[in-house]
Amino acid sequence: MDNTNLVKKPLNIVWLKRDLRSQDHASFEAAENSQIPYLSIFIFEPSIISYADTSLRHLQFQYHSLLELNVEFKNNNKCIFLFQAEAIDVFNLLHQQFDIQNVFSYQESGIQLTYERDILLNQFFKNNSIDWIQYQRDGIIRKLKNRNDWDKKWFETMHQPMIQNNYKYQAAITFQNPYEIQKDFVDQLTVYPMQMQPAGEKYAYQYLQSFLQTRGYNYSKHISKPFLSRTSCARISPYLAWGNLSIRQVYQHTLVATKDIKFKRPFQNFLSRLHWHCHFIQKFEMECRYEKECINRGYEFIEREEQNDLIDAWENGNTGVPLVDACMKCLHTTGWINFRMRALIVSFLTHHLFQDWRKGVYFLAQQFLDYEPGIHYPQFQMQAGTTGINMIRVYNSIKNSLEHDEQALFIKKWLPQLANLPLSFIHQPWLMTSMDERLYNFKLGLDYPKPIIDLENDLRTNTDKLWAMRKNETVIAENKRMIATHTRKTSKSLSPKKKTKAVQNKNIQTLF
Repeated sequence: MDNTNLVKKPLNIVWLKRDLRSQDHASFEAAENSQIPYLSIFIFEPSIISYADTSLRHLQFQYHSLLELNVEFKNNNKCIFLFQAEAIDVFNLLHQQFDIQNVFSYQESGIQLTYERDILLNQFFKNNSIDWIQYQRDGIIRKLKNRNDWDKKWFETMHQPMIQNNYKYQAAITFQNPYEIQKDFVDQLTVYPMQMQPAGEKYAYQYLQSFLQTRGYNYSKHISKPFLSRTSCARISPYLAWGNLSIRQVYQHTLVATKDIKFKRPFQNFLSRLHWHCHFIQKFEMECRYEKECINRGYEFIEREEQNDLIDAWENGNTGVPLVDACMKCLHTTGWINFRMRALIVSFLTHHLFQDWRKGVYFLAQQFLDYEPGIHYPQFQMQAGTTGINMIRVYNSIKNSLEHDEQALFIKKWLPQLANLPLSFIHQPWLMTSMDERLYNFKLGLDYPKPIIDLENDLRTNTDKLWAMRKNETVIAENKRMIATHTRKTSKSLSPKKKTKAVQNKNIQTLF
């Protein structure tokens, strides 16, 4: 179709990314308030689909969230158009057919790949006199140089009124779309795993409300328990990661719920974690090097021998350490484990197996249904001990198993081959004698793997190497830079020099 002699109709575009909801949505509000018709779009970009951090479960969650929105928007004769192409090609296609006035979207604290895509699009929009209006996401501030007053601004954002989106009827918009998502891709997206949390705004509210009404009572008590946390935690992280809920929605709903119930402390702890959530995304927004480089450059000098057999055993839950393996089996199937268990499996990879954190960071990104780059990479490096300014946390899998899965409920569910052993052996099956094995009809190395490392001696050797790095000149210099950039300063804060010295003097924390 030749559009060269046609007068193109004006159009606005709402570009959805990690904001798949209908309420508290600034882009939709702006589009509805404009006098210009608008098109809502979501783009499955091949470069992102094929990138190392993306998995089918992420794409399925997004797709089913979009399907739910389209059911709702159908009442107003609207829909979200889906594309399978690079973003630049989609916008070029729409530019050829319409006079695009504005593109509304949320800022994305993404990886280097999406950052470079946005640079390319920004230039395209400028060249074609298109205004790209990007809204702040969840109190994350773009181009921030330091963290002075960040906390104050975040709380101000959380207390601003939520946007009450209203949608008007709109005449259908038609256009040629050679980039419709392909049938084989649709077939993959349609089959959503039943053992993962259901996608979409409706389920997001259901999970939040059940947490605020009943499940949250034991939140603080069970947060570290791999089995009990599955029902006592809010379990809204996938909905935050893909934008079925905004942080502000969750924050304000929680404040309201806190007024009407007696058990306030769990919710106060929960609110603090919403703040923590955005704190880490702000770190990544300011320094997306977290994805590929040691954020403290000094840790690039630490020597580690890559051992693919150890990495494979870790990925597949065959390390011979029950709690670690149960976490991996659970993650493969459901896409979620609690925070402590996430820290534990990263610690096991980087401290016990002494593998470079980059050998596991993309694998876990793919497994987490709630993969959020701004949390994933800073947290991964913090648990791996490569920041230099955080305490090195070495999680002892046996201690955590005995303390947080006392009855081995979690291990029994995900490692049924251990379920008939007594508790004394479920946590540490290598303690069984040959007589014990005959008594319980169990053979270590056959029914369940032997530990792939010497848990005590290897850990001691590796932590000595980590501690030695704290004295490295580059590590010390990087500490000062990171404290100046990422520390939220108050009148009671130590000076960067004193704080750096205080951090360096802390011992490695081993959670035995």
